[in-house]
Amino acid sequence: MSALIILFIFVPILTLILLTLNLLFSVHKPDSEKLTSYECGFSPIHNQTRTPFSVQFYLVAILFLVFDLELLVLYPITVSLYEVGALGFWVVLIFFSVLTVGFVYELGSGALKSMLPVSRNSSNSNDLNT
Repeated sequence: MSALIILFIFVPILTLILLTLNLLFSVHKPDSEKLTSYECGFSPIHNQTRTPFSVQFYLVAILFLVFDLELLVLYPITVSLYEVGALGFWVVLIFFSVLTVGFVYELGSGALKSMLPVSRNSSNSNDLNT
């Protein structure tokens, strides 16, 4: 058997064994310290430690991951651009074009609207004149 087949068989079995052991032997006694607010600053409501908050955080995190992975792909291509030739260059150009089109679509759909800074030019000028 090859190492890859052993890996695909061994890892799921080990995962199930460890999860089962965790369920059997872990202590399930929440105390007052476990029910307090977490690092995010949200206090538990009605004995619930998970409170809903803005989806904007997730959007920023996903965008960060996508563009961080884009740089991760960019580095090996810049190192080996002479070896991959014209085909590799065009594949990378298509990859970055698709990412650019997706980013422009997000900007156009207003998904990033709440991230943009708020301009306060009209309301402050009216308040000063009165």
